[in-house]
Amino acid sequence: MRILTIGNMYPPHQLGGAELVWQSWVQHARSLGHEVKVLTTDVELAGSAVTAATEQGVERSLRWYWRDHEFPRLGARARWAIERHNRRVLTRSLDEVDPDVVVWWAMAGMSFSLIEHVRRRPLASVAVLGDYWLQYGPDVDGWMRAFATRPRLGRVVERLTGLPTQVQLEGDMSYVFISETLRTRALEAFPGLSGTEVANHGPDLDLFRPAERPPWSWRLLYLGRIDERKGVAIAIRALRHLPEEATLRIVGSGDDAHLESLRRLAREERLTERVFFTERRPRAELPALLAAADALVFPVTWAEPWGLVPSEAMAVGTPVVGSGRGGSGEYMRDGENSLIFEPDEGPEALAARLRTMAEDPALRERLRKGGLKTVADLCTESFDDRVQAAVQRAARDPGAGPQP
Repeated sequence: MRILTIGNMYPPHQLGGAELVWQSWVQHARSLGHEVKVLTTDVELAGSAVTAATEQGVERSLRWYWRDHEFPRLGARARWAIERHNRRVLTRSLDEVDPDVVVWWAMAGMSFSLIEHVRRRPLASVAVLGDYWLQYGPDVDGWMRAFATRPRLGRVVERLTGLPTQVQLEGDMSYVFISETLRTRALEAFPGLSGTEVANHGPDLDLFRPAERPPWSWRLLYLGRIDERKGVAIAIRALRHLPEEATLRIVGSGDDAHLESLRRLAREERLTERVFFTERRPRAELPALLAAADALVFPVTWAEPWGLVPSEAMAVGTPVVGSGRGGSGEYMRDGENSLIFEPDEGPEALAARLRTMAEDPALRERLRKGGLKTVADLCTESFDDRVQAAVQRAARDPGAGPQP
């Protein structure tokens, strides 16, 4: 089978786990003998070097409306140039690959006209969603946003330029969501989605393996993308309500402006000797980081689409304290495999849960065992297999949707 897959960022460039999830599926599909071309943007992130090994079957020539964690406003001429360029790139790839199916990955900030071009061709399509790009993507598409409230003008512009000014998302395209949270919200926005299913993504159990637990010594860890919605500031402030020996290591990268605000917060709270910042580490180092921590804190303040890091902590046996908001709440169970707190109750609530964990070795052991069972269940049917099954169904019978 010939597959063209399209998205906004592909490893080694990455902001979080979504890009690695995409890469994992591509490698899986290729291992099954399928021909897969990756079409992504020309974005470059500092510290991420493209090599010949990472470029097999990858073309980085699409243009993106996103830059440096923002969606800058562009003039009409610049937006028109982006759309024309992206259409040429897509058309060339479609002609070269002649795909049996097109698989859309993260499309936030991308030209949604690409989806519409493929729909009109028509070609079988599957969209794999690890975040809310289906809902907010058109709003940050610099081209289509201009016509959202002016459809009549959009029709005139489309006749003059040949560039779609609207996208039809409710139709024959199949959708695979990483969580029920994502699917539910998508159906609220687009009740006409014809084929949807959920495929949870568990940790890589070959990499994240159970490790011996160290004696409790108040070593707390935040691991993941630096983003205001991640609630890292709550974890920093919680240290004020914990013993002086409690420390917090923050490992990750992302929004540099927010990272600086977290450093400033640590200084203002006089916690610089208890809060340590480390840039994003290679994935092979993450199990050791998790195993060395007494607890992982996951204090997200929004409906996180999934939340893979808590499950990775569970896989190595590290207890988790988190908010359980969004997708992570679909597998985090208070007192069984994690402890859950309410972020709206402030850092005191997180500190109280951490104190409970510290004072009860039997509880920590129960959480460890519960976490190991949880990740075993998550990994019973792999995410890659589920996505590949959806892709193959779409190629055989476009619009058939998921199996019951």
